[in-house]
Order: sequence, then C-alpha cells, then structure tokens
Amino acid sequence: MLNDVRRSSRGVLVWGVAASALLTGLVWLLGQRLHGVELLPDRGASWYYWKLPDPTSWTRASAWLGYAAHQLVSWWLIHFAQTRVRRYTDGLHRINVIALAANGGFIALHAVQTQLFYDGLAQDVSIFSSQGSVVLLLVWVLLMENRRRGLVLTWSAPISAQVVSFARRYHGYLFSWAAIYTFWYHPMESTSGHLIGFFYMFLLLVQSSLMFSRAHTNRWWTLTLELMVAIHGTLVAVMNSGPDGVWPMFLFGFVAIFVLTQMHGVGLSARTRWWIGGTFVVAALAVYSWRGLDRIDEVVRIPLIEYLLVGVLALLIWAGVRAAALVRS
Repeated sequence: MLNDVRRSSRGVLVWGVAASALLTGLVWLLGQRLHGVELLPDRGASWYYWKLPDPTSWTRASAWLGYAAHQLVSWWLIHFAQTRVRRYTDGLHRINVIALAANGGFIALHAVQTQLFYDGLAQDVSIFSSQGSVVLLLVWVLLMENRRRGLVLTWSAPISAQVVSFARRYHGYLFSWAAIYTFWYHPMESTSGHLIGFFYMFLLLVQSSLMFSRAHTNRWWTLTLELMVAIHGTLVAVMNSGPDGVWPMFLFGFVAIFVLTQMHGVGLSARTRWWIGGTFVVAALAVYSWRGLDRIDEVVRIPLIEYLLVGVLALLIWAGVRAAALVRS
C-alpha cells in the first residue's frame, strides 16, 4: 500500500511539473508579441525594467484587480480545505481539482492582461518586495521544519512548539501570498529570467493547490521547491552580471543552506551527506581560488541572513500569539 501511495503522489507531481513546463512554453510564445513595447532605460539594481513609461489607471487597475481576485480565491480555497476537508488522501480531493482549475484560470487571465495592458504590480511597488516575499517563504519553511530536520546540522533551534504550530497551521496563506504576489508582480515577458521565474511560480501554485493530498507533503518534492531558488538565483545573476558577477554568492549561499539544513530531512544516509558536504566544500574552494579567496565570505552571507531571519520571525510570531492570547483573556 505504501508503494501505491508513493506512485499516486509521484503521478500527481509529474503531471504538475509537465503542466508547469507547458505553461512556461506558452509564456515564451506569447511573449514574442511584446517585443514592440517601449521601456525606459535600465537604472540599476533597484530599478525594475519591465514596466510602462506612462502607466494609466487602466493598466494599474488591470494588474491590481487581477491580483486581488486571485489572492482572495486562493485564500478562500485554503480556508475551505482547512475547515471542511482536514484529512489527507492519496489522490486528489475535489477542492484540489478546483484549486488547480482556479490557478489555471488566473494564469490565463494574467496572460491576457499582459497582452492588453502589459504592466504588473511592479509599476507601484519596489522590486525588493517581490524578492522579499520569496525570502520570507523560504525562511518560514526553515522555521516550520525546525523540529523535524533541525536548523543547522540537525541541531534544532529552541523555538517553542506554539510558534511552530502557528507556522504550520497558517503557512498556506503566507505561501499563497508569496507565490501569487510575485506572479502578478511581473508582466508575462519571455526573457530567460522571466521564464525561469514563471516556471518556479507555476510549481509553487501547483503545490498550493495540493493541500491535504499526500503529494503536498512529499519530502523530495518540497526539497526540490526549496532548491529551485538556487537554480533561479544563480541563472538570473549570470544573465544580469555575466560570469564575473555575483552568481557564486547565490549558488553557494543557497546550496550551503541545503548542506546545513535541507538535506537532513529526506532520509539520506550519513555517508551520503558527508559526500555531499565534502563536494560542496571542494567546489566552493575551487571557484573562489579562481574568483579570489578574499571574497569567499560571499558563501555565508545568504545562510547568515536566513538563519537570522528565522529568529526574527519566531519572535514576531511569538509576540503575535501572546498578544492575541491577552486580547482573548
């Protein structure tokens, strides 16, 4: 029976990945019609290039109303599943099918909106808000999984069970916001960076749609979603700044989190984990011998930021839970 469950879970995920790849291909195809859109010159790292020079109330409303509708529908579906379903199944619940269809419909809506109005949410909010939403998602996962796989080399941070319980209960709402906000932040352009990002967002939307199915908790699947940020961040850095840019910081920074935390939650043997850790160290030393060992501190920047944010997030959740308890009493 366990093998049947695993096959069922893998089948759902295979179809999800295939659909995400197909949708990414359609984004590329439709993006060919956007080459004539005139944009302002690039102004640096804090400037988002893909937005109209002269936005109108219609271009703004099309993005914000589409985002708001997508977000509210997603949150309602999660709430319905938590209050009406509340049990895991090997296949799909009806609510999963509805969620997949709803996300598909809003993906189609955003494609039409891009063709007609172009602008995403980027016209009105900082590029750092989009990047920050994904970072918050990744940090939330580290906190939520702290007791199961530890935070650093299987060591679990002293985070209260109440905080972890809150993070687990409400993670769907946060993850849905991070994925949908980032999805509507960008127009459906066909650059390599956009295509990689949209493929990642489609996978996250699939995951969001699979609540209370065994596929949703498949550890190799969730690990893959966490690791996708390393691939996306590295490739986008290479595209933006070339081979001499900051891509090693993203590659080795996110892979360091994998070595320190993520690989300890999928049942790998101790010997395999030692091999992975050793390979990581050798690869980092090799790259920074060429890049300059004086810059090897780049490897620890992203892990330090994320682990620090885990502590900050835990404190904020604890304070919020305590405040809510005081109000109720």
